[in-house]
Amino acid sequence: MTTVSDPMVAAKVLIIEDDPNIVDLIRSNLVVRGFDTVVSAGSRVIDLFDLEQPDMVLLDLMLPEADGFELCRELRERSPVGIIVVSARGGEQDKVTALNMGADDYMTKPFGIEELLARIRATLRRTRPAESPAEPAPAKIAIDSLSINLVSKQVRLAGAEVRLTPTEFALLRELAVNRGKLLSRAHLLRQVWGHGYEAETEYIRVYISRLRAKLEPPGSKPLIVTRQRAGYLIPAEGRSAAGTGSADLAGRGRPPQAS
Repeated sequence: MTTVSDPMVAAKVLIIEDDPNIVDLIRSNLVVRGFDTVVSAGSRVIDLFDLEQPDMVLLDLMLPEADGFELCRELRERSPVGIIVVSARGGEQDKVTALNMGADDYMTKPFGIEELLARIRATLRRTRPAESPAEPAPAKIAIDSLSINLVSKQVRLAGAEVRLTPTEFALLRELAVNRGKLLSRAHLLRQVWGHGYEAETEYIRVYISRLRAKLEPPGSKPLIVTRQRAGYLIPAEGRSAAGTGSADLAGRGRPPQAS
């Protein structure tokens, strides 16, 4: 994956969709804006993904030849590529399941093309490395046995590398560089996903749970603390995690949940 100053430049988008009308709508609007596009209806999509190495995936869930949730999981396991689900399934549980499978964003059909383009742009900013950081930050942050390299975007826990998706890393970075500060859900949504996402509170719940599952081994003290109805923080050095809710403690070390 190349380093770019504009995340929209020369980006390749894999469109996994079986409705030709939606394919034409999305592809025509992407091509005219300089995107390269590849299309699949779900058949042998993993082989196509490996061959084309796209920068972005737009994924429908209701495919005739594949399970959209399973495809999302498989794509996430093999790549940090940006994944936006675009589906007619608008239930909250569908959204939470897709996020848990590794999706970065979720749009419900019917959708506006300008909103889709804005979400593609926001996701590419997280998933494609920029030429220079947007704001000064330390090269590395150490929190007990956790080491975060903000330049290489590598994370190690007790010396072992922990694989994070670009969205997971962006969320961890925001919490870590503001260690000791209580960050509201709206703040985290704006900083990680972008403006216009402030109401998507389930995104935060799911991705905080994903970070806890990867970075808080059973028996360890909490890394990320929840302040009910207020937000999240990583406690400052020397400060305890007092105030962590029982629900937080119960969920540590388990697969990501919606709560």
